[in-house]
Amino acid sequence: MDENLSKTIAQSGLSRERYLLADWQARRLAHSYADLAGSERYGLATTFFLSDIYGPTDFSRRDADSERVVGKMRSLLPKRAMGAIEDAMHLNRLTQMLDNQLLEMLFSEMKVQTIDAVHYAEAYRRCDNYVQRCEQIRLVHELGSELDIVVQKPMVQLALRLARGPAHLAGLGELQDFLERGVAAFLHMQGAEYFLNTVRDREMALLDRIYAGGANPFADFPC
Repeated sequence: MDENLSKTIAQSGLSRERYLLADWQARRLAHSYADLAGSERYGLATTFFLSDIYGPTDFSRRDADSERVVGKMRSLLPKRAMGAIEDAMHLNRLTQMLDNQLLEMLFSEMKVQTIDAVHYAEAYRRCDNYVQRCEQIRLVHELGSELDIVVQKPMVQLALRLARGPAHLAGLGELQDFLERGVAAFLHMQGAEYFLNTVRDREMALLDRIYAGGANPFADFPC
């Protein structure tokens, strides 16, 4: 393995296989949404998704913190905001499950050494979880639409600001910073409908391309 790559993987905190998958997916998303990334209105949100949700970094501590404190947040946040957080956690667990299936297929069943578009598409099809992938895309759209409403509420913004000091003192700084970046990204869009519809439509189109059986469904995508 290249020495620089080995160092990068070590710094990420991920296993080699999980890093390779996360890195490939992040690069694919960056290509698929280069137009949104270059937009003044949607660039910040695109960067947030690529770095804070799909980036090749170990998010296990943040995820564990979320699971640990979610019960304590019920008395601090409006019911609607709490519901959005719980939906986000459900989506995260589903995504982790689907990624674990891909990892197993790529590295244990297909025994690939590196990931390319052809291997990735073949592994995707072999996992045979089209329904779950549709559910994942639907949840991303629905959750994003709900967050677009929730983050506009002054009470939510105030609660997040007031939580900054206590969160860092309690060792929850990584989770707090993630939430602040997410809220800032959604507020910056001043309406996320186009962004979310674009993600939903492109991901569904790509999913159908993959299951149609082409060797490299990522070529010339988006059309």
